Amino acid sequence: MTCIKRLFSKGPRSKVAWLIGEALTSCRCFHAELVRHESSALPVVHHSKYVCDLAPNHRFPMGKFPRVLQCLLRDQVITEKQVWVPEIASKDLLSCVHTEDYLDNFINGKISEQEQRRTGFPWSEGIVRRCRYETGGTVLAAEVALQRGLACSTAGGTHHAFPSYGSGFCLLNDLAVAAKYMMDNSPTKRKVLIVDLDVHQGDGTAFIFKEEPSVFTFSVHCGKNFPLRKQQSDLDISVEDGLEDKDYLSTVEAHLPWLLETFCPDLVLYDAGVDPHWEDELGRLRLTDQGLYQRDLFVLKTVVKRGVPIAAVIGGGYSRDIDRLALRHSIVHRAATQVWRECGM
Repeated sequence: MTCIKRLFSKGPRSKVAWLIGEALTSCRCFHAELVRHESSALPVVHHSKYVCDLAPNHRFPMGKFPRVLQCLLRDQVITEKQVWVPEIASKDLLSCVHTEDYLDNFINGKISEQEQRRTGFPWSEGIVRRCRYETGGTVLAAEVALQRGLACSTAGGTHHAFPSYGSGFCLLNDLAVAAKYMMDNSPTKRKVLIVDLDVHQGDGTAFIFKEEPSVFTFSVHCGKNFPLRKQQSDLDISVEDGLEDKDYLSTVEAHLPWLLETFCPDLVLYDAGVDPHWEDELGRLRLTDQGLYQRDLFVLKTVVKRGVPIAAVIGGGYSRDIDRLALRHSIVHRAATQVWRECGM
């Protein structure tokens, strides 16, 4: 089922050079060292505080975040010089999306047991800190993408968080905060396309931008999976259980190019969830490692070749084998490295 709820805004596609200049002169840099990083290779955003303590039997694979960076370094996909370190997202930054009451309750530990059950996380100072650094990382990746054309974080994709509550392992909506920040901190109001290929619909993101013509939400997700009650993205592609590589890739390939040509975004935020994988505990689709790699390669190359900056986050992925899961999450960084090299970035 597809649904497009508004006409596309008209206007010429921005050039990368123009975007870079605008980023340096017009946008308030979220990261103080943004223009002085020593590496000219693919930027990878990471913070050691992307993690926090959870009960040993907790279903959420918190340990995957540092392992993603470790396997990229171990396999010599990247070097430590490529790592950009974000700042913690301030309450002021988060308030561009989330309500004042929710932020006060979340930051100060006034979240009820019922609300904690809905998110799947017990409240702690650690979880607050983790989510704020993760959101800061996504914002930094977006800023760096405007400069360099492409950037990846080793976390992010918390697309189930709504303005006034969290849901489904998502407490702050990093994609929405990054999109709103990058849109608002531009004299021309940047147009942002959110490409969400997590197996679950980005319901919180869709809700947040349902009346915002400068942000277009595109979601390909398993229709019979969480959330039970879907929101209306600007373009929803609901697929059946058991979909395999070929048909999944055909679905993405049929929609992304014309979205880029018609909506003409100034920035793309890409949620490269690996939960469509056949081994994922919460996925219900049948993609392979190679299928995920081809998906990421297609998305990144298609966007970059059109001169549009793109920032990628890792999205969802669930397995008790943390090492295998981290390796799977690193697929998007490997694909990005190939695009960076092939496109001479």
